[in-house]
Amino acid sequence: MNEYPIIKKITFNRYQFPLENMRNHTLSWVYEPGSKSARNIISIKIDTDLGISGEYFSIAPGTFDQMRAIAPILIGQNGLNRENFYNLAKVVLRKQDKMGIGPMDIALWDLAGKYYDTPIFRLLGGSRTKLPTYASTLHGDYSKGGLNSPEAFRDFAQQCHELGYKAFKIHPWAPANINQEIRVVNEVGKLSDKMNLMIDPCCVYETYADALRVGRACDENNYFWYEDPLQDGGVSFYAHKKLRQTLKTPLLQGEHLHLVETHTDMAIAEATDFWRADPEYDGGITGTMKIAHAAEGFGMDLELHIAGPAQRHCMAAIRNSNYYEMGLVHPELSNPASIPVYKNDYRDEIDTIDSDGYVTVSEDPGLGVEYDYDYAKKFLIDSLVID
Repeated sequence: MNEYPIIKKITFNRYQFPLENMRNHTLSWVYEPGSKSARNIISIKIDTDLGISGEYFSIAPGTFDQMRAIAPILIGQNGLNRENFYNLAKVVLRKQDKMGIGPMDIALWDLAGKYYDTPIFRLLGGSRTKLPTYASTLHGDYSKGGLNSPEAFRDFAQQCHELGYKAFKIHPWAPANINQEIRVVNEVGKLSDKMNLMIDPCCVYETYADALRVGRACDENNYFWYEDPLQDGGVSFYAHKKLRQTLKTPLLQGEHLHLVETHTDMAIAEATDFWRADPEYDGGITGTMKIAHAAEGFGMDLELHIAGPAQRHCMAAIRNSNYYEMGLVHPELSNPASIPVYKNDYRDEIDTIDSDGYVTVSEDPGLGVEYDYDYAKKFLIDSLVID
């Protein structure tokens, strides 16, 4: 028997999990009592000859065909050779956005943690076991009791502060009414002496002038960052450089760029103040740590996108990162970005933080989560095995 795990089989399961009291909207979902929607999820299980498996449930969109294309690279290979897989997969996916690398790399890190009987953040050299966390909202909606007005966002920010959150991010409405966007910045801005505040319009502002107007309201209310305002999709270096030169509020850009090279180019172009990365989008834990170290070399901070076990392990090993994103939270809903597939006590919900506003990082091997496949099977659409 080999001393290292040889990959024998990779199984992909596709699921569609129901979402209650939500409907599909322009950007994702919004609260609407009585409505029903669904979230597509893919599980990855990498089995080896040692009986150790790497596992991950992914919420990243549009990755299945890419993962199917790169999975054969791994069959018969040493499951610990993550760097080799990362580089080969980049070549195979060179004509695509490369998002398929991320979920598979995360599963490989879970495999490595189980092989070494060590949590991933320890393998990365990390020492942080508690992470400061911000509340990141679901998008603005149109229903009573929801986030249907600037005042509702303000009241929800106050609720989050009382729970222990020290920071709060607005995901406003789409399409955007710019006057209403300014109002929500001002209303939530009344808490700027209590919390760090952020806003992420998710690339819906149609004009540079609209982005300027909202940005100037952020300036007046001392917002911590202003994220992805422009309808370019968050990728124009020049437009964001000009916006950054005009505003006082720091920009956070990069969610819609992928892998270390483009993030580094954005920083060189002076188009952002904070870097952004997501293990699912940016080449997994391997790719995210490359981005974190590049940002550190520039003397800049990296903020991780959305909640999840891979994000916790990465942040626990990154010095230059301020907050864990607890999203997407809402006063009437559970978090649609965190499907309940865990057997153990792992959760990403509004009340997951402690009274000081922190989440913990698992000390169990790998990702430190156990998946409930029996529960998930209720929502199974199809399976693919590569061996």
